[in-house]
Amino acid sequence: MNQQDFDRFAWYLSEEYSILSASMHSISREPNPTEVDADAVLEYPVLPAIDTVVFPHLAAPLFIGREASRRALEAAQDDDLPLLVLAQKDANVETPGIDDLFDVGTEITIGRVLRMPDGTQSLFCHGDYRVQVLEVVHERPYLRVRGRRLLEPDTADESTDALMRAVLVLYEKVVQFNHNIPEEALIAAMNLEEPGWLADLIVSTLNVPVAKRQKLLESIDPVARLRDLSVLLAEELDVFELENSIHEQVQMQMDRSQREYFLREQIRAIQEELGEGDEFGQDVAGLRERIAASGMPEEAQAKAEKEVARMAAMPPMAPEIAVIRTYVEWLLDLPWGEPEPDNMDIRHAEKVLDEYHYGLEKAKDRIIEHITVRKLAADAMRTPILCFVGPPGTGKTSMGKSIAEALGRKFVRVSLGGIRDEAEIRGHRRTYIGALPGRIIQTMRNAGKVNPVFMLDEVDKMGYDFRGDPSSALLEVLDPEQNNAFSDHYLDVSYDLSKVLFIATANNPYTIPAALLDRMEVIEFPGYADFEKRLIAQKFLIPRLLREHGLSDLGLQFSEETISHIIQVYTYEAGVRNLERELATICRKIARRVAEDRKPRRRIAPANVSEFLGPPRFSETNIEDKDMIGVATSLAWTEAGGDMMPVEVMLMPGKGSLMLTGQLGEVMQESAQAALSYARAHADDFGYGDLDFDKIDIHVHVPEGAIPKDGPSAGITLTTAMVSALTGRPVDCRVGMTGEITLRGRVLPIGGLKEKLLTAHRGGLKIVVIPDRNAKDLVDVPRHVKRALDIRQVSHVDQVLAIALTEPPEPEPKPKKTRRKQAKPPQPALPEAEP
Repeated sequence: MNQQDFDRFAWYLSEEYSILSASMHSISREPNPTEVDADAVLEYPVLPAIDTVVFPHLAAPLFIGREASRRALEAAQDDDLPLLVLAQKDANVETPGIDDLFDVGTEITIGRVLRMPDGTQSLFCHGDYRVQVLEVVHERPYLRVRGRRLLEPDTADESTDALMRAVLVLYEKVVQFNHNIPEEALIAAMNLEEPGWLADLIVSTLNVPVAKRQKLLESIDPVARLRDLSVLLAEELDVFELENSIHEQVQMQMDRSQREYFLREQIRAIQEELGEGDEFGQDVAGLRERIAASGMPEEAQAKAEKEVARMAAMPPMAPEIAVIRTYVEWLLDLPWGEPEPDNMDIRHAEKVLDEYHYGLEKAKDRIIEHITVRKLAADAMRTPILCFVGPPGTGKTSMGKSIAEALGRKFVRVSLGGIRDEAEIRGHRRTYIGALPGRIIQTMRNAGKVNPVFMLDEVDKMGYDFRGDPSSALLEVLDPEQNNAFSDHYLDVSYDLSKVLFIATANNPYTIPAALLDRMEVIEFPGYADFEKRLIAQKFLIPRLLREHGLSDLGLQFSEETISHIIQVYTYEAGVRNLERELATICRKIARRVAEDRKPRRRIAPANVSEFLGPPRFSETNIEDKDMIGVATSLAWTEAGGDMMPVEVMLMPGKGSLMLTGQLGEVMQESAQAALSYARAHADDFGYGDLDFDKIDIHVHVPEGAIPKDGPSAGITLTTAMVSALTGRPVDCRVGMTGEITLRGRVLPIGGLKEKLLTAHRGGLKIVVIPDRNAKDLVDVPRHVKRALDIRQVSHVDQVLAIALTEPPEPEPKPKKTRRKQAKPPQPALPEAEP
């Protein structure tokens, strides 16, 4: 129904009661069905109806605007024919044919016809009978059909009254929810006694689709029609109950909002009367005062003032106010002022660094140089970006704290291990609910200063996935050319990080992206030698542990031999973290004895250590007990420092294959193949030229197969072990080696030499073979290590073999077998000859 039809229908609402009264009157004058010929076929002019189904026994208004409908009405009036109303299947069809109409309609009696100002006609009619269309007489100039009246059978029984009552109960509830249905319709329904007429009256007042009303019109059995109506009423009632529940919730929320608004207006009026002013206005004014006094740059200040102006223009209860207020407070809480002056006392810096750390001369010298240059040219110097690289427990993080204390700056730290989201660095944009700045800006707010010592811990353990690459986001942070205008997604204004002293820490520099590593000045923190660990324990660890465990007044003493014993058989590390744990274990057990009023030990001797720490976990030396064929010792570098790695080679009958086991990486597998190629190419030189390699298999294994291993530095070790197995010459168990090999036998330089030599010294090796091009790295090796080791520098693998291989053991002489002389069996006595 369009708007024009709706306006017309509204004209009839005022007379709806009279229509219902007329319907009741028409019902009372309904002819007896027995007087109607059910088999009679009549001709009917057809009046197509849009969104309207006319039911028998009821009066209804119709609107006629199409030319074919007007002619059908005129034909019915002129020829004194009954008019048949058929509902359209599709309301959008302008000129419907017989296929566009339902085949069951209602025969109507024309009541009155009114002509409207726009040329259309309004028809008030009364439904008489259901009619089944049989055939079409013609479709032009109007539709005319032949049809037969459908009479209702009498199928009422004892259950009909109960069904009618149930329908009336449902209809009464629907009328209560649907205010468009007048009370008179309910009264009329309650006074009907015929089930079919009751169903027709009720469905004519419901606002349901045409298809559902047509279904009830086509139902001839009144009891079945009443059952279908009960289902339809139940569906309508469910919809009305749901709509009513939603309406009540909305109304309740609106009432609550209006109540809160009314109360807040009262509070505001009371505050104005008391001279206290508006609380919201005071908040806005306070934010503006803080912005003016914050010392922000012009860009940030303009952004903050703009957001405060937006906030002031909103109602106090607007949800956007909390978002704006949080953003402005983030801007206000950040440090924007001038940097705090650094402590330029070089002697003070040296004292602080030496007080908390032993060794680490490179890191200390770099900080002293930084202080010196800032003292001479503070304005012209850029703040360095440092990266401390070394095994765990070597003092990287604590060195950052000491640097902050030496400079007189605030120390802050952010752990980057496991971060995979770029937003952790740059923050989230404010379009997201619950957005926050990144960790850089959050930490700067916590620092409260524009020039803290900012430590980026575990920078080598960042990852990346579909959410972005946080290491790429750090490029702007750690680039002195860019970090003076760092852009955080949440702030959306530039922030100056150029005054910050950034210090990154890492265990493995090879996992740091090259672009990021290039922006940092790498300072290596090598592992400690045993004597350095002993000094650190005596000077730093033990006094602190005694103080923390309440044993300072007890006079507990650890001898040098005891500390060395703990280092050698209870720890195996490059740093001192596990050493500190073992010493703390001893202190806890001593503290327990004191608490239990038992006499504690005041001097810990090496023989008493197992009483506190249990049996030793490591042997004092990790070398082989004797020279062995096909077994050589390689020196490896790991994130935890250096390590000794035996390489085993075994020959067996086979088909010429090379088997590699022990979780070897691609680079190490290629080194093994290169070693085999060199050994085969020089078979004649080594004395096994007549060996058929196609009939043997070579198995290379590196123990501790659960640990992945990779790198080229085991090349000469693999070659030595293979040549040893092929020649039968044992490898000197006192020799350790490291170096990359080429197909020509050249020995190339490797990395991590200091850690490898410290491991060799700690493991008990006597001779270490290194590439001659690593001679420059010996400067960083402690003197006592170089004195204790016989370091051989080589350039070719033949030199390595000459050092590592020993002469084959002489075969033990086989015992001579002595042959016993067997006694001859006694000869039988010859019979004497007869004379």
